[in-house]
Amino acid sequence: MGEHSGETVKLASNDGHSFDAYVARPAEQPRAGLVIIQEIFGVNPHIRGVADSYAAEGYLAIAPALFDRVEPGIELGYDKDDVTEGRAIRGKISYDAALADISAAMGFLAGAGKVGVVGYCWGGSLAWLAATRLNPAAAVCYYGGNIHEFRNEQPSCPVMLHFGEDDGGIPMDQVKAVAEAQPEAELFTYPGAGHGFNCEMRGSYHPESAGIALERTLAFLHRTLG
Repeated sequence: MGEHSGETVKLASNDGHSFDAYVARPAEQPRAGLVIIQEIFGVNPHIRGVADSYAAEGYLAIAPALFDRVEPGIELGYDKDDVTEGRAIRGKISYDAALADISAAMGFLAGAGKVGVVGYCWGGSLAWLAATRLNPAAAVCYYGGNIHEFRNEQPSCPVMLHFGEDDGGIPMDQVKAVAEAQPEAELFTYPGAGHGFNCEMRGSYHPESAGIALERTLAFLHRTLG
């Protein structure tokens, strides 16, 4: 992705927690706002790159550092130890706490027009919960492993879901159950793609699936946000 051109801002949640967020601004007037919701690896170079790429598409993008509740400023890589550490940190953060931080990030975008959320991995599950609890204008969920347990919550906005068919952590029968519970959602599965298929820094990167998913996501965001 090269150098990141964004800036870090401080936000405060309604429970008084103060945290960092990475902001990537479009060159022109924003077409809308997007909250980019991290994986279990913090707001690392990959997530900043994702925010930058959405800013290049015209969105004001913000990636809240959800791990600041446990350990401020943490950025992890993708090896086994990083996965273990990321899971341990995630385990200390409740859904309500993470959603409070996402809500504050949505508030930061209020002047940008409609606000959507796009989440990956842990963030994919959080994007689903944002859709059912926080009232964004649109939500895109990449391989959210916990969506299945919340599949009966009703989103208040259009939702797009992406799952890899070879994801070791999200069995296809769970994806099917989500599809059955949410017939309105636009749900796509990707043959040959595993967990994390969108991330070019992971061994599971599947460029073909990542490209198709991004095309679908951008078309969906243009329809729902502008």
